[in-house]
Amino acid sequence: MIEEAIEALKNGKFVLLHDSGNRENEVDMIIACEYVKPEHVAMMRTIAGGLICVSFHPKIAKNLGLPYLTEIYEEAMKKFRILKLTWPNDIPYDEKSAFSITVNHRKTFTGITDKDRALTIRELGRIARKAVEKNVMEEFGKNFRSPGHVHILKAVDGLLEERKGHTELSVALAEIAGITPAVAICEILDAKTKRAAGLKKARKIARALKTVLISGKDVEIAWRRAG
Repeated sequence: MIEEAIEALKNGKFVLLHDSGNRENEVDMIIACEYVKPEHVAMMRTIAGGLICVSFHPKIAKNLGLPYLTEIYEEAMKKFRILKLTWPNDIPYDEKSAFSITVNHRKTFTGITDKDRALTIRELGRIARKAVEKNVMEEFGKNFRSPGHVHILKAVDGLLEERKGHTELSVALAEIAGITPAVAICEILDAKTKRAAGLKKARKIARALKTVLISGKDVEIAWRRAG
């Protein structure tokens, strides 16, 4: 199953990824950023329905100069008390959030349409490929503006050794696949239950998309084997 997921990700197809029953217990649709087209954004929006984000490997985030959003808040709360009052110290499923800044590509209009978000995500994948090897912060600033409509998620140093969220799992899977570890992800929701979709619905979606549903444990085992 994990081999099928690796091949799917390498070939620009969706993979469904369940983190763990002991964590969020959610399934995300994931796809490598470099392959994202408007139809992929439309599918994430209509089939999944959650927040469309981009997960970055910590090396990429570092070479782009991207902070965690909470790091920005720590500085800003000296002036804006509301940020101190709303500090996220009670996240029920983890110790910290992976959120960094939000962006639009500078060639987008509003940034929210399927075409606009696809452009932003695809270009994030393009610059991430460069950021694996070197600092491209200035180029990032020339090509993207913030705030925007695509949420960047910053994987922790050490990946699955430290955190096993969809951010780290999706990046780890990309690493195993040998592609740029920049992945678009979106939670699958259930309009009937008004909750996150269960595994039963996720399996149906996987069959409809002719792809695979894998677990966080599957990714972790493969990632550790890959060394």
